[in-house]
This record gives sequence, C-alpha cells and structure tokens, in this order.
Amino acid sequence: MKINVTISGITTVNELDNYWSDEVRVKLLEEFGYPDASTAKPSEIQELLHMAITDFEPAEAAKILLNFKLGEELNEGQIQSLSHEMMADKVAEEYPDPALHYDLFNINQLLFKAYNGKFPNTEATIIQLELHPESKETAEVNKELITRVLCQGLSDRNIINRLYPDQISGKVAFEDAEKIIWQIREKGNNAYEVITSNYWIAKDDVIYSEYEAELELFDEEKEG
Repeated sequence: MKINVTISGITTVNELDNYWSDEVRVKLLEEFGYPDASTAKPSEIQELLHMAITDFEPAEAAKILLNFKLGEELNEGQIQSLSHEMMADKVAEEYPDPALHYDLFNINQLLFKAYNGKFPNTEATIIQLELHPESKETAEVNKELITRVLCQGLSDRNIINRLYPDQISGKVAFEDAEKIIWQIREKGNNAYEVITSNYWIAKDDVIYSEYEAELELFDEEKEG
C-alpha cells in the first residue's frame, strides 16, 4: 500500500490547551483546598490554580496531582517516588511505561508553570499532515498507521526508527504506537493533526516534508 504524505507544519509546544478543562481545574482547586472553587470565574481559574498549587511544597503538589490523575495506575510508593524524581528528571520522557507519558507531560508542565521553572521543561510536537493513498486500497487511519507513515519521513537517528524497526516494517504488530501518538484529530479532506512527545518526534527529526510511504499491512493470521 502506497500513501503520498505531505507534512505541512510542525510546532513544538510546552502546553496542550485541551488537556485541563475548566471543570477539571475546579476539581483540582478543591484538591488543593481552595475555598469556593466552583464560583471562580473561568478567566481566573488558571491563575487561581497556580496560586493554590504553590501554597504547597513542590513535591507535595506533585503528589496531589499524580494521585488525582494516575491514582488508579500507580501505587502509593510509585507516586511518592515520582513526586520527587520529577523535580530533577524529565519523567514524561524517561518513565519506563510510555502509556503514562501523556499524563505525566501535562502534570509536569502544570507544575513547571506554577513554580516558574522549578520543574524540568518538557515539550510536545504537533504535526499537520495530509495522507493520500495512491490506490483504492484503504486502511484505517489509526495510531499505528500514522506512526509507520511518519517514520518513513524521519531520520534514521530518530528514536522510533531505532527502537521499532520490525514494527515499522510491518513484520510484527506495533502495539506501542498507541502510547507514542497521543492524539489524532481529523481535519477533513485527508488532513490530520497529530500530537506526540518531542522525545519521540522532534522537529529536527523530519527530513522530508513530501514523500511516498509504502506500507506492508501487518497480518495477524499470517504471523500465527
């Protein structure tokens, strides 16, 4: 299967606007003991949250946020360790389970902004691209397909290309693609917005903005 790929834009950001909704921020204000959080004006919620967070020591604030977002995925000991580690290390890139990187990125960046840089700064990459198959053969545009298509336009030094050569070639299923690509947004007319970590795909990794990607679709029955 051949797909013509056009990468029309790549942006590096240190905050994702759609992660913390106003409703969630109000709940966080309550977690941090802010009185009458539900009556806060939407335009003031972010500033109030930063103030509420900085009423706590950085590690304690990190622990509260980790419990709030990842209390079901991590045990008490893991949260305790992470709350201290993330003050010095980029846990949103280094944590062993990539499935948690998206949440850890957003938690880290909220703390980074609240404490004016006491936490490491981590970055995300937003990619605008168009996919045009050359034939009538189609495949679902999902995180695996997007990752494999993008990797064919990236440098050989890119970490995905180095860690997952068999998955990219279609020899084995690419299950970790679900963890590498954080979001895909359909924009219409075969255009997509893809959000991932700068750790996985940095702007400098992209060596082609227009190219033909060739995909060998993975066949579970053939593997079995």
